[in-house]
Amino acid sequence: MAKRVKQSLKDPWRRIHGGIWLIGIAVLAWQGWWWPGILVLVALSSILEAVLMLAVPDAFEVLEEKAKSAEEQNEVASAELSSAAAAYPLHLLPSECRQCGAPLRPHTVQWDHPKAAHCPYCGVLLPLAEAEG
Repeated sequence: MAKRVKQSLKDPWRRIHGGIWLIGIAVLAWQGWWWPGILVLVALSSILEAVLMLAVPDAFEVLEEKAKSAEEQNEVASAELSSAAAAYPLHLLPSECRQCGAPLRPHTVQWDHPKAAHCPYCGVLLPLAEAEG
């Protein structure tokens, strides 16, 4: 599993950084210099973070987040679809809506109960095909 590393400023530096933003926005409002003033404020914020990274490396705390890979996301989606297949007769669902012609997918259809589904586009009740005996 891939881990995403995110850095965040620690408390005293976070407050200084927030103060720069508040003072900067106040100056922009006072002067009416929103554009390109906001770009100057973003640049000052980035410069402060760069200087802190070089001069005070312990000003940042590392936050690790687990990033789901595309393979893991596909596994979760297929597990959800298989659990829906157990509860609802997905194989009886028509391939397109009889009223609006929209393509129907089991995960987009609005199911009221196992024998009633509605088109997600026009809301019409969809006829489910007869089960083969």
